[in-house]
Amino acid sequence: MTRTASHLTRILALIPWVIAHPGTSVQEVCDRFGYRSHRELIRDLDLVFVCGLPGYGPGDLMVAYVEEDEVVVDMADYFATAPNLTAAESLALLAAGMTVLASGQGSEELGSAVEKLGRALLPDADEMLVVDMDAEPELATTLRNAASGGQVVEIEYTGLARGEHTVREIEPWIVYASMGNWYVSGHCRRAGGERVFRLDRIRRASPTDETFDVPSPRPQPPDGYVATEDDVVATIELKRGALWVLEYYRLDVVERDDDRAVVRFSTYEPLVAAQLLMRLGPHATLLEGPEVEGALTSLRTSLLARYSGF
Repeated sequence: MTRTASHLTRILALIPWVIAHPGTSVQEVCDRFGYRSHRELIRDLDLVFVCGLPGYGPGDLMVAYVEEDEVVVDMADYFATAPNLTAAESLALLAAGMTVLASGQGSEELGSAVEKLGRALLPDADEMLVVDMDAEPELATTLRNAASGGQVVEIEYTGLARGEHTVREIEPWIVYASMGNWYVSGHCRRAGGERVFRLDRIRRASPTDETFDVPSPRPQPPDGYVATEDDVVATIELKRGALWVLEYYRLDVVERDDDRAVVRFSTYEPLVAAQLLMRLGPHATLLEGPEVEGALTSLRTSLLARYSGF
């Protein structure tokens, strides 16, 4: 589970529990939900304080705070009980869970939940609903077989961001699908470290007679956005007002303290990082990344030209 997913899961579990246990102490909440300090809990309560229902007026936002030694969550009755899903919402949830399972990335817990939900929705059905996914590309089978046998593969790879064409030898570890694309992760001998390659950018994959030691245990597929070999990388300094970015993006943290962080931001499109920097304003500084700097300059020029007539 990613840092963002685990953080969100903890908050979503904390809110209904505190509502159901009024008068609970700060230490009790910290012990139950694994907070390392009271300050860490306070930060999450501050985050909850600005969340609520659409409209987001004063009457729509939750209240979360510590009063003396008591943790208080109020104006959040919709969290007190499980939501009543409509038939369409339930089927959509079931189909989403089955899609993840069909991709081969579902956990045992998800499989159990899907089975129970299916029985609840279709108690008299002779057969379970079936979710079909596009057949995996032939290249995925080739690379998966090589990964299983610990076989080095020579690939021809064309990076999308730079258009660079390279021939390299990789030691494939895992092959998986994520967010509509297929990937192979493994050790790239040319780069001298772990790399991820999109299969639709591999022009040729030729297994060799050379073998390698397969890592044990094998790495697990990542959640969310997958950084690939040809991504643009920007080094960004985040000040206190921008530290929330650490919770919402997959980043490599270079330095971190209470007031700032230096991170490496990977993206297939420089404009994505440039737009984030524009949004953060004075709370973030681009330290390194010529592609992103160029996109940021173009974005600023475009915005100034748009508003110059006002």
